[in-house]
Amino acid sequence: MGKPNLNRFLNHWQFIVLLLFLATIFIINIFRGLPLQKNVMRALIQRVKEASVTIDGQVKSSIQTGLLILLGIENADTEEDITWLSKKISNLRIFGDENGVMNKSVIDVDGELLVVSQFTLHASTKKGNRPSYIRAAKPDFAIPMYEKFVEQLAITASREVQTGEFGADMKVALLNDGPVTIWIDSKLKE
Repeated sequence: MGKPNLNRFLNHWQFIVLLLFLATIFIINIFRGLPLQKNVMRALIQRVKEASVTIDGQVKSSIQTGLLILLGIENADTEEDITWLSKKISNLRIFGDENGVMNKSVIDVDGELLVVSQFTLHASTKKGNRPSYIRAAKPDFAIPMYEKFVEQLAITASREVQTGEFGADMKVALLNDGPVTIWIDSKLKE
């Protein structure tokens, strides 16, 4: 008679320990932002010798040495994301110093900036072979955020920022220098 009660007692405690373990995993992931913070402002930064945007056969913007920034916006993005991302990009030390070490920012080398909207940075390829862009912000939200990002980047970097045209069929040409290509995520701050 004592054994069944002991087994029931152990099963009860094993169940509680399992629940505590699962709750701990859930809480850790919340603090890491894994399941709850999927929305991010994304930027793909390329150090370039030159880059340009052509629309309908006409060059809209072009830069020489500097950064080509492809920017993806989601509905959960905020002005805090814009501020953080513009500071990070402006001060990213990815240009060579006198010893050839990546130790200088676009500001330090008096480089130029070109920002192109890129909703496909939010493509999901989880299901099937056709990417889904459901996480990308719609134009009514994305255009003002894109414009605010360009304005903030110009202020932060203290220079004019060239742009593409939101929603246009753009031909983006670049001569990547290095190559140096960096992916930045505003929510995970990396």
